[in-house]
This record gives sequence, C-alpha cells and structure tokens, in this order.
Amino acid sequence: MNTFTVSFFGHRLIEHPFEIEKHLEKVIRELILSKEYVEFLVGRNGEFDQLVSSTIRRVKKTVDDANSALVLVLPYLTAEYINNKTSFENYYDEIEVFESGHFRSAFQQRNRAMVDRSDLVICCIERDEGGAYKAVRYAQKTNKKVMNVAYRAEMQERLDRVFDDNNDDKTQS
Repeated sequence: MNTFTVSFFGHRLIEHPFEIEKHLEKVIRELILSKEYVEFLVGRNGEFDQLVSSTIRRVKKTVDDANSALVLVLPYLTAEYINNKTSFENYYDEIEVFESGHFRSAFQQRNRAMVDRSDLVICCIERDEGGAYKAVRYAQKTNKKVMNVAYRAEMQERLDRVFDDNNDDKTQS
C-alpha cells in the first residue's frame, strides 16, 4: 500500500481559527479522496493541534475513511496520557510515544522525526518564532513540500527569505 504521510505544525495560539479550519477541511478532504492511504501525524500542544485533530475526525466521518489514520505523536509519555489512556485511544486511530534521550530536546527531536517521515508538512505559521516555526524551517531545509494554511503571503515570503539566507550563509562558509 502506498502511504502518504502528512504532519502538522502550528503556533499554540492562532488568530483566525475559523478561517484556518475552512482551509484545513478542504485540504484534508482532498488528501483522503485522492491518496491510496493517508497517515496524519499530529501533536497535542495547542490550538492548532486541537483544530487539526477535530477537523480530521470530522472530515473522516463525511468520507470513506478506511484509507486514513489520525496518529498522535507524543514527545514523551505524559501524565495526561497515562491518566486518560482510554479516552486517547478512542479519539486517535494510533498513538506513538517518541522516545528521545533528553527531555529538553524531546519536542524538537519529535518534530524533526515527524518531518522526516512526511511527504507534506501543513502548517499554520504567523510568526517567525517558536517550535512550529523551527519545524517548518527544518522541513524547507530538507526539501519537504510545505503548505501554510494561514495563507499569509508575507509570512511565507519571510520563511522563504530566512531559508534562502540560511543557505547563503552555508555556501559562503
């Protein structure tokens, strides 16, 4: 089976959730309808992650969802998961706990592993800071296809400029 993997990254707080949700719904529906099997990798660390998970679940109810899985990827085993394991298992199709060696870098290592597995990275980036921004920069650096559902042209241009500036720095050293 040909699996198409999509990971999602966004800021903890998002400014236009209804606008973002509309964009996500269209993209997710198209992916489920056009791909043989879609694996959606999500975190659980803010508004964007919650919006993505609920949108995926809603779309899966309206289309034949036998060809997709909503996969929660935790950076480490959390008390929230341990104390609510049944609820988590009922909500997500699969749950993975990323085992990193060091707590402080767990999120960054988990994010990079998600990007490495992905054919497409969907993000909601409105600022050039934070873990989501760093994950998207890593995705660009590794030539992954990136789609920013925030649809802020100036932010996409800024991401592209930063990526180009970083490449210029490396080629000059």
